[in-house]
Amino acid sequence: MKFPHMNRSAVARRMALALVHGSAMGALAIGLAAPAHAQESNASLRGQITGGATQVAAVRVDTGVTRTATIAADGRYNFASLAAGTYRLEVTTPDGVLQTDTFQLSVAQDAVLNFDVGEIAATEAPAAADDGADDVAAGDNVILVTGDRIRTLEGGEVGINISQRLIEQIPQTNRNFLAFADLAPGVQFIDGFGGDRRLQGGAQNSSSVNVFIDGVSQKDYILRGGVTGQDSTQGNPFPQAAIGEYRVISSNYKAEFDQVGSVAITAITKSGTNEFHGSGFIDFTNQSLRAARPIELFGENPQGKTESRDLQYGGTLGGPIIRDKLFFFGTYEGKEIITPRDVTPGLDLSTGFFPGEYQGAFGTFSEIFNENLYFGKLDFTPNNSDLFQVSVKYRDEDGEDFGSGTAAYSTRTVTSVKEWRGLARWEHTSDNFINDFKITYEDVTWNPRPFLFEPRNIFRAEIVEDGVRREDTILQTGGGRNFQDKGQDGWQVSNDFTWTGFERHTIKAGIKGKWVTLNSTQQNSFNPQYTYNVSYNPADPDVPNSGPFNDVTPYELNFSTIVPGDDVSLNSKTFQFGAYIQDDWDVTDRLTLNLGVRWDFERTPDFLNYVHDPARVAAVQPENYPNLINANYDINDYISTGTERKVFYGAIQPRIGFSYWLDPDGQFVLFGGYGRSYDRNQFDFIQQELVQGASFGRTFRFQNAGDPRGECETSPTCIPFDPVYLTEAGRQQLIDGAPPGAGGELRFIDNNLKLPYSDQFSLGVRSTFDLLNLEIGYRHIASRDGFGYLLGNRRPDGSFFPAEGNPESPFGTPPSPYGNILIGTNGINTDADSAYFKFGKRYTEQSPWSIDATYTFTLAEENRKFGEYFSLDFPSFDDYPVIRSAGVRKHRFVMAGTVDLPLDFTLGSKFQIASPAYQQAIVSVPGDPNSRDVVAVENDANGDLWGFRQFDLSLTKYFNIGLINDDTRLWVRADVLNVFDDRNYNGFDAVTGARNFNNYSTDGFPRTIKVSAGFDF
Repeated sequence: MKFPHMNRSAVARRMALALVHGSAMGALAIGLAAPAHAQESNASLRGQITGGATQVAAVRVDTGVTRTATIAADGRYNFASLAAGTYRLEVTTPDGVLQTDTFQLSVAQDAVLNFDVGEIAATEAPAAADDGADDVAAGDNVILVTGDRIRTLEGGEVGINISQRLIEQIPQTNRNFLAFADLAPGVQFIDGFGGDRRLQGGAQNSSSVNVFIDGVSQKDYILRGGVTGQDSTQGNPFPQAAIGEYRVISSNYKAEFDQVGSVAITAITKSGTNEFHGSGFIDFTNQSLRAARPIELFGENPQGKTESRDLQYGGTLGGPIIRDKLFFFGTYEGKEIITPRDVTPGLDLSTGFFPGEYQGAFGTFSEIFNENLYFGKLDFTPNNSDLFQVSVKYRDEDGEDFGSGTAAYSTRTVTSVKEWRGLARWEHTSDNFINDFKITYEDVTWNPRPFLFEPRNIFRAEIVEDGVRREDTILQTGGGRNFQDKGQDGWQVSNDFTWTGFERHTIKAGIKGKWVTLNSTQQNSFNPQYTYNVSYNPADPDVPNSGPFNDVTPYELNFSTIVPGDDVSLNSKTFQFGAYIQDDWDVTDRLTLNLGVRWDFERTPDFLNYVHDPARVAAVQPENYPNLINANYDINDYISTGTERKVFYGAIQPRIGFSYWLDPDGQFVLFGGYGRSYDRNQFDFIQQELVQGASFGRTFRFQNAGDPRGECETSPTCIPFDPVYLTEAGRQQLIDGAPPGAGGELRFIDNNLKLPYSDQFSLGVRSTFDLLNLEIGYRHIASRDGFGYLLGNRRPDGSFFPAEGNPESPFGTPPSPYGNILIGTNGINTDADSAYFKFGKRYTEQSPWSIDATYTFTLAEENRKFGEYFSLDFPSFDDYPVIRSAGVRKHRFVMAGTVDLPLDFTLGSKFQIASPAYQQAIVSVPGDPNSRDVVAVENDANGDLWGFRQFDLSLTKYFNIGLINDDTRLWVRADVLNVFDDRNYNGFDAVTGARNFNNYSTDGFPRTIKVSAGFDF
């Protein structure tokens, strides 16, 4: 190996000193007990300068921060870590220092720029190469650096960069900066009218997503949604006004990224500069500015448009405290939303199926939501080698959670989210290395609780059509059941070290250690729940729906009790560790290899050392519950005495990618990669085992003659119904008449629990023509070992299904005196194969328009319905058929564009169209105990071929007023969402895919006008 300008011993000494520095910081990181995250947010720039240059400096235009790099004998240079922004290069030659025009580096971009100083021409500086770049002064010597000179080496990554212009100009509904991520292949941003917002990649659920802001993971370790606070909310994870830009990676990320199985997003926040800048905005829309939804026009009880309102407001301020040294930036965003929610019957029934007293439960109701977001940041650059950053975010949400569906308005939940996050960072740059040290803190709480404290009623029905039997919930009334207080808090520390002293190699390595406390209080059964088979007719039990609507005799009661003296709260101290090494190796002038590997593990003592209650263990042993003797699983594999469970140390994750220039200038690049990525098991599932016995749900079943749902073996938890059991006194009577723990669920988790992971493959070709970028590719993602709960009950002979009759799950044969057995294990799998085409045209001041378009064709399969974890229909995950995914449409096209118009107008647009979604249904043949199956069908189209279509427009008018500075302007804007008012119906028969004309629910938005105004300076 060649070491230009120094001998081998000198290189060894410098690397040793650098490693001492990095190792010391790494040791401090572990000693302080916190997590590390890599330099996911910074860009890099390397290349070859020929013609006699000896040194090159990268100058960030807006702050004056300068980084220098030595040029090797063959002309190679390497800036391994540069903050995204606008730069120029200053090149030292025998004839003096020469400079380039300005160019843009994007977040996480690996850029290559080659040139010869012989191209220098002493002319006036050309116009800036990209939006927001400053011109070099006329008369300077300038190397003509234009957009088509810079090449980006993305390796096997599949993704897209979302610029500040897109964030500002593309129409959107909710100021959620993640809304533009669906421009990346295979990524969906689910955003319905007033619905919860979530991000999804391929066939995996939202929990497999991770978002990195300024290099720090925002992962939610307990709840769904992938990002803290996004389990069920209309809120935003971060103030959009604070986001500079971000990159979406839908697969094949490098080794720096951890705790992610599908989409990784890395975003950077804005910073203050040498000039004072600020902004303010207000957005507004209400029911008068939108079209009526179909249910408001054609529903069985049409009442016109229900009240809706979306008011958002906020502002930013940033600038210098000490010029060129110390900068500040701050922002606030507020949100006040009123949203209509629709209550509709299940099983595609009409409201006429229900008695008059329940028909008023169906219709449209209003939900309220409020959010406040704060963010502040300081940047300090005492010299050209060091950068210090400190930032704080606070999020405060409250309102109601009431999803459209079968649940009546009375069942709504009162919600509250509080989130603090803080970051302190020191980045030190030397000639051949960069060290990035971070300390972070997080404190997140999520606290939903019922609006009404009264019993919940679940009405289920059975229908038979064309010989096919279906059963489901058709209405829920009474109080809510969501009573929780969950969150996470802890400190994080990271250290990432980058070495550029080896020719043609950029080597990154990092470690993390994290101590985080996972907090959980759950009493979801606080309000008792009665379940009724409304199809049951005591006078003629063999003929469903032959009598009156049965809301008198329930077949099941579920409620929670707290054991006196026990603490229902769980505060689990968890340690996480990760390490990685990544080598970006320029093998030749055309071939670059990205070779990386990472390793992670997690230790949760509360789970590892958990000891099951001996009474519960005894209840499932052969002498007490012989039903498991011939079962298809061994219950002892799920019973812990405190020694059986071990930390999973097998999470070794190779990450390999390559880029090969097919032509000398790199206009055509062949790329590909393979990577394995481990995520983690949500603690929300784990804690359900750990807290059983302190607060647990009790289930009592009632023997109703002829009702198959009430069939069970007589025991203290299986008795004839008495109306007194509908009262609190009656429920206490049930407890007093049963042994301790009677009716309580039994949770057992696999002692050999693994972490879920995905294997990702990509292959494609990228091409660049001046401002145009094209990409065509294929990717395959196989996710394995997703966590789920199975029903552990078995019949007396060990079977799951009965020998005759309908294929019912064995809910009626739990171990006495307890309720059902639920066993948690790995086994949910998905596969997604995608072919995609991506087209982009960059915006510049000389060519003031942009377009980004992505078409994705996906064939996705799963062995459990998308988003479902409780799998109580078959004895094992292997028994579930692998069918089309209910979460992924086969065809999807997304396009976004912007253009500057005369008279200071700017037009933005976004168009989405997708094929119909797939539905899944559990079906069976009446009287055949082995006929249970899961079928998938593609829904009928809403239009000629499409299942979803939405076209949005925005138009902004700027007024330059120049009061504070030359950049001061006012602006007004109008967004029109769903311009053509496409009705994207989502009510379809789950078996046939045919449109259900009694269901007027839709995806997306009705045509909505949103008006905005604001100022910038």
